[in-house]
Amino acid sequence: QVQLVESGGGLVQPGGSLRLSCAASGSIFSINAMGWYRQAPEKQRELVATITSGDTTNYGDSVKGRFTISRDNTKNTVYLQMNSLKPEDTAVYYCNALIRNTRWGQFYDYWGQGTQVTVSS
Repeated sequence: QVQLVESGGGLVQPGGSLRLSCAASGSIFSINAMGWYRQAPEKQRELVATITSGDTTNYGDSVKGRFTISRDNTKNTVYLQMNSLKPEDTAVYYCNALIRNTRWGQFYDYWGQGTQVTVSS
């Protein structure tokens, strides 16, 4: 069993900052890519940012230059630093990770339960 637990969401004013964290625990041999996705009401889930095990990053167009993804492999944790937040960033943010449970097993896709981010004055 693997769990992804997000934290750090909340209410922030436009222009403010938040830092999300997502810690993976359980039966983990190795973690490949980790990332963040978000889903606003009545919209499809969209990519926010991903980071590979080699620290290569990729960002959705709407967050480039404002959000930064990073990871701490010693803690099996991925972070999302969100600056210059806008009302349109309001959404539930989900953590994602590709995890191999055993040395010779395949990678499986895991998701966190989501954390609400609300940007409003």
